[in-house]
Amino acid sequence: MENYKSTVPKPPMADDEFAAIWRSVHLKVTDTYDTPPEILWVNGSTIGTLGNFSASTGKAKSKKTFNISAIVAAALRNSEVLQYSAYLPQEKRKILYVDTEQSFYHCHKVLKRIMRLAGCDIEQNSKDFLFIVLREHTPERRREIIGETLRRVKGIGLVIIDGIRDLMYDINSPSESAEIINLLMRWSSEYNLHIHTVLHLNKGDDNTRGHIGTELNNKAETVLQVTKSTQDANISEVKAMHIRDRDFSPFAFRINDDALPELVRDYTFDQPRKDRTFPLNELSEQEHRQALETAFGNNVIQGYPNIIAALKTGYASIGYERGRNKLVDLRKFLENKRMIIPEGKGWRYNPDFVF
Repeated sequence: MENYKSTVPKPPMADDEFAAIWRSVHLKVTDTYDTPPEILWVNGSTIGTLGNFSASTGKAKSKKTFNISAIVAAALRNSEVLQYSAYLPQEKRKILYVDTEQSFYHCHKVLKRIMRLAGCDIEQNSKDFLFIVLREHTPERRREIIGETLRRVKGIGLVIIDGIRDLMYDINSPSESAEIINLLMRWSSEYNLHIHTVLHLNKGDDNTRGHIGTELNNKAETVLQVTKSTQDANISEVKAMHIRDRDFSPFAFRINDDALPELVRDYTFDQPRKDRTFPLNELSEQEHRQALETAFGNNVIQGYPNIIAALKTGYASIGYERGRNKLVDLRKFLENKRMIIPEGKGWRYNPDFVF
């Protein structure tokens, strides 16, 4: 159920309040800004900078947490683990790991695994590695504890939130999703750190779960996808689902006899099979926009059959004439990408989508 939002109008801002806000939001061409410091890379491609956030996603048992362990170990060492390289500035050497799902026992295993990967002494606590377990708390309390930790602990450069779904009640709530994404953007900017979070993929497809998944895809600096190999169930593949920097070559890892992730060298990836009947991911952003403008214009289309009919007309106008089953897949694709969005009892074209 969507959170209730008051419709009572707020009084206008006081002049001094607006003046302070205006100074903080007004961008001038004469301003100068430093390039955000890069702290995480894969094969030379930047996946994380200070002041931004990123994400890992994958289905259950894809070994997402093992992959995260490698990222954190690289940051602890300021070196390379698997294919991850990290460099945290001296004043930003602390790492905060937040687990919202597992028990203290299982979190302790993750903690020890990361320290072993980083070559740290597991008989001594690390002053630069903080691990907190929030399984027993409510979503509001989890957010509060994370926020207070960031406020009180100085020198944090990297934050892991495993997983972000547990910071909210309804994974499909637009308002809660926007609130969580805004929180990640505020924390990363205010404390000049990088946040890497974890979210599951849908069981039936390769889309990130819920409305929060769509928002992550649109706003995150990088989204990594961890997938169990179709060739060998003991191997996991890592690729970039979305990345602002240049794409990197995917890599694969397995869990060795010491229960640690290790790189699988000379691994041959299956060539992705193209959907010859409807290559949705191969269509350009401009092709989608042209088709959707033809299909919807500025109208809200009500009724599922009418939406399918409109999509058929719109995409036929760019040369993609397909049957109903493919158009049903197309509608789901567009919804997941926030290219069409609900309005009242119908749907409308969202020209502000991020492709």
